[in-house]
Amino acid sequence: MSVRGAGGTPGGVGSFFIGFLMMCWGFYLLFQSIIVTQSFSLGTSLFHVSAFGGTASITGSMILIPLVFGIGMIFYNGRNLIGWALALGSVSALLVGVLAGLQFTLRSMSLFDLLTILVLSMGGLGLFLSSLRSQ
Repeated sequence: MSVRGAGGTPGGVGSFFIGFLMMCWGFYLLFQSIIVTQSFSLGTSLFHVSAFGGTASITGSMILIPLVFGIGMIFYNGRNLIGWALALGSVSALLVGVLAGLQFTLRSMSLFDLLTILVLSMGGLGLFLSSLRSQ
């Protein structure tokens, strides 16, 4: 019976853990460098609908109206499928609107910081994956 290493391959346990730690630290530094901002408010336009030769904007406040009616219909009759469809559709439209309004930017950093992040994350990923393949 032979001792098997990472991924059932002979050896590679050391490079597995070193690559895993490098990869985790690099991705941690990368995610710490990303700034997330959002532009969602109930008055801004979430969706644009084209109909009859024109466009109409649907705001977050307009999506709350079917949500309120759907909740009222659910409280009146819990088995009302139209009420459930209105409520779940409105909540999902609000979630899509919030997620679509997110903006990701990379903070300013020196070239050394960027190279450190890239070498740690991609070098660690390569070392990690090479430890899993059979020799």
